[in-house]
Amino acid sequence: MTLLDALTLIPSSIPFALNVVNARAWPRAVDLHAPVGAVSVLIPARNEAANIERAVRAALAVTPPVHEVIVCDDGSTDATPDILARLAADQPRLQVIAAPPLPEGWVGKPHACHVLGQAATGDLLVFVDADTALQPDASARIQGILSRYRARVLTAFPAQELGTLAERLIVPLLPLTFTSWMPLDLIYKHIDPRFLVVNGQVLAFTAEAYAAIGGFASVHDRIVDDMAICRRAKELDQRVVFADGQDVARTRMYRSAAEVWDGFSKNFYQGLGGHPAALAFVVGVYLLAFVLPYARLGVEAAWGTWSLAAVVGVAFNLGARTILARRLHHDALSVVLHPIAVVVLLVIALNSARWSWTGRIAWRGRTYDPTA
Repeated sequence: MTLLDALTLIPSSIPFALNVVNARAWPRAVDLHAPVGAVSVLIPARNEAANIERAVRAALAVTPPVHEVIVCDDGSTDATPDILARLAADQPRLQVIAAPPLPEGWVGKPHACHVLGQAATGDLLVFVDADTALQPDASARIQGILSRYRARVLTAFPAQELGTLAERLIVPLLPLTFTSWMPLDLIYKHIDPRFLVVNGQVLAFTAEAYAAIGGFASVHDRIVDDMAICRRAKELDQRVVFADGQDVARTRMYRSAAEVWDGFSKNFYQGLGGHPAALAFVVGVYLLAFVLPYARLGVEAAWGTWSLAAVVGVAFNLGARTILARRLHHDALSVVLHPIAVVVLLVIALNSARWSWTGRIAWRGRTYDPTA
């Protein structure tokens, strides 16, 4: 085997093998029900006129009925406050809070979540993004997962609704990043915070765990607040479980190519800890694992030849993507155009680093300087 063969085969074989493992190892909220105490559904919202009504109505429709639904309007400048006022007039379980001015040194979302946590009175605090709609039996499934895995914190990856071409190509790469590089059962089996994957679209805490962690105030300055608070939970011996939440909630994360670009640019580099070496490592690994086999096969085909290593490397990629697509209901286009999507994602990763290095991470009308 030549060095080029090794570089073509070994990096691409790892994601395939781990997707095979995670097909069984990733906890799934199927037929996991448990008695539910008082549940507080907590929704931070800033300029979410397109999403907020669906999120609120879905939370209110959960059965058995949740104890309360609280929305924190975080200084919205669109129709979000008007929509919430109309809903609150007809829904006694809905409480709407206006966030106070953002304190110095705080990031907007953890501040809104902190306000929500202070207002909540339930035994189980379920934080849900405004673009996320809970399924009717979500609270029972969440409690079932916590009970089965003896966890006190849950983070879940909901079913993703994909519309535009940019969404269909790029958003499926998000779950690929965690199913390809870690056996996901290690997250709940080991308290070590290095074993951690988080998705803040659905994030649940027992009230006792939330208090022990110090709530979102403990991560008030973190742009990737969901990862920070779950890492802190593990550091404080609070068991975290990361679940396949297809049966817990549905979400439309972004609605355009511009939103995909901005959303991933906000989170990618900071999600790597803001380290240039980590970015260089990820870019290198992704080029080797997800692009090199296709590039090599294409060049060889143009020269009228082919190598077994290139064919097998492409097969590993298609196998990993097919396993994930079957589980998460991605369309065939995202599988076929996989290497193109990866290249676009890496360009977004470089833009994410540029935003951080220049101290201008922009989101929802606010700009943050991670270097401050």
